[in-house]
Amino acid sequence: MQVEILNETKTELDPELEALIVKATDKVLEYEDFDIEGEVSILFVDDERIKSLNSEFRNKDAVTDVLSFPQYDSIIENGVNEPFIYLGDVVISLEQAKRQADEFGHSIEREIVYLTVHSMLHLFGYDHMGEEDKTIMRSKEKAVLGALKLFKGTSIGEDE
Repeated sequence: MQVEILNETKTELDPELEALIVKATDKVLEYEDFDIEGEVSILFVDDERIKSLNSEFRNKDAVTDVLSFPQYDSIIENGVNEPFIYLGDVVISLEQAKRQADEFGHSIEREIVYLTVHSMLHLFGYDHMGEEDKTIMRSKEKAVLGALKLFKGTSIGEDE
């Protein structure tokens, strides 16, 4: 899967962070047993831009950490029968990710990897609106982050 990383912020992204994003994306694909060629885009924006997108697409006039725009309704339920797939778009507020990293007491890299994993699962059709769905999604997040073995001594909080 090709991972297109775009940055609209004034903050330069570290190439090591970009490599972590690709590793996280690949690990989700591996856990979902998804080996179709394709592409996903990950866009970093500031708070103003994500607030605008959140308002436009979710009718929520507030800053959020991440938005996921899947190409398909639910790959987990419907599957995909194409030789190449555009999985969808992920938009991450770099400013909000930094605040959350500080709040949770871990690195910005760990926060962005978590948001990437979380969003990739949304692109597959997972959600966390109901308790059962939330349990499934959190379990997958924990499994993928654990398999990455990138961040020792961190765990996924209930609010993440």
